[in-house]
Amino acid sequence: MLIDTHAHLYLDQFDDDREAVLQRAHDAGVETIILPAIDVPSIQQAVDLCEQYEGLYAMTALHPSETEDATGEDFAAVKEWCDHPSIVAVGESGLDYYWDRSFDDRQQDFFRRHIRLAIEADLPLVIHNREATDDILTILEEEHERTDEPEKMRGILHCYVDPPEVAARAWDLGFYVGVGGIMTFSNSEVDDYVREVPLEHIVVETDSPYLAPEPNRGDRNEPAYVRHVADRLARIKEMPIGEVERVTTENARDIYELPEE
Repeated sequence: MLIDTHAHLYLDQFDDDREAVLQRAHDAGVETIILPAIDVPSIQQAVDLCEQYEGLYAMTALHPSETEDATGEDFAAVKEWCDHPSIVAVGESGLDYYWDRSFDDRQQDFFRRHIRLAIEADLPLVIHNREATDDILTILEEEHERTDEPEKMRGILHCYVDPPEVAARAWDLGFYVGVGGIMTFSNSEVDDYVREVPLEHIVVETDSPYLAPEPNRGDRNEPAYVRHVADRLARIKEMPIGEVERVTTENARDIYELPEE
């Protein structure tokens, strides 16, 4: 089986066929799916799905793009959700420098708040990073140094696209890397980067409905397509697909502290 460690199944792109999407995932051997939050309403939406369908788990956080207008009350709501039994991580939080650089300070402030919350709640942190790798790692290292409980810092660098030295630096801080559709693109260097990252440091994801892998590039992404990611990873690593399934599933269970099926 496989675990899709990152899929936004609550978004309206799935409203017309969500049950069929989940059935296709099950048929593809994807029986566990983790739903990241982007804002406070999405946390409730994700938890509602977790309570409706087996094999789903949720996160709580504010996406960096939401922090421009986020309030203290929003973050208090994020914190309150940490105690819900369906919540297995703080995420997705982080930095996004692609669209708008006018509120970098607010992004960084909320990122630090999420890091500290994850440590306080003893939950893994799932990180969104777009064109902000140096600041992401620097802030993580600073927060790792300042906390009295560095062993509680852990998580996933979602949508990993960086050179292998970034993965090594992240691993030293307790973070796996999440690889998805971009790794399968013919014009991407990510396959070369991932070749140098130990499989024991990797989880697989889709980021549905975004970034569908080959051969479905350009379509709506869905959790069943994480199998294409795993197949590509097996070819990159020159190892049996069964080994990739086993190790990445063990990694996901370890970081999210999921029960054995």
